[in-house]
Amino acid sequence: MFTLALPQTAAGQEAALDILPIRPFNFDISFNQRTFAPQARVIAAQVGITALRYGPLEMRTVYQYYSHHTPTFVTDQHSLFLNPRWNNFIDVLDFPRTRPINRIIRHVLFGPLEERAVPYVGTLIGGTLPGRSDASPGYLYGGQVGVRFPVARGFSVDMGLQYTRFEIDFKGKSDLSQQWLFTIGVRL
Repeated sequence: MFTLALPQTAAGQEAALDILPIRPFNFDISFNQRTFAPQARVIAAQVGITALRYGPLEMRTVYQYYSHHTPTFVTDQHSLFLNPRWNNFIDVLDFPRTRPINRIIRHVLFGPLEERAVPYVGTLIGGTLPGRSDASPGYLYGGQVGVRFPVARGFSVDMGLQYTRFEIDFKGKSDLSQQWLFTIGVRL
């Protein structure tokens, strides 16, 4: 009887640090356009691992390989970068109560898949080889926006648009290159 007179306490669920969460590995193919070394549209491959997740935040490490071979030159580029991401970032627009802005955006962008879509924004920071010279590394930084669609437990499809700036050595000349990438891949 005494317990009925006291107000009930509500316990909230706190975000927990998750190391190597479900679907930690990703494999992507990217289509890119760059401004230097060489100025061409090419296909690259990248592989990554999600090392940590804390609530909607996750930290990924990504390795990207790019190769361009022609009769006049051969260029291979290796990039390794950290990729912190904020999943479901549009959920901060969960107002007004009657018609939340985030629900409208999800409905317009994803249609019938709005409940399954996981939109994200992220940053990229790391290095490239070759960078300042043929044998030394260069820096890489940028950002990305994309969406992940969980298909089954442990499997999802990921699409994103990413912008990077990085140092690269090409035919004995070092310069900054800007690159736009459209990536599509799977997470296992």
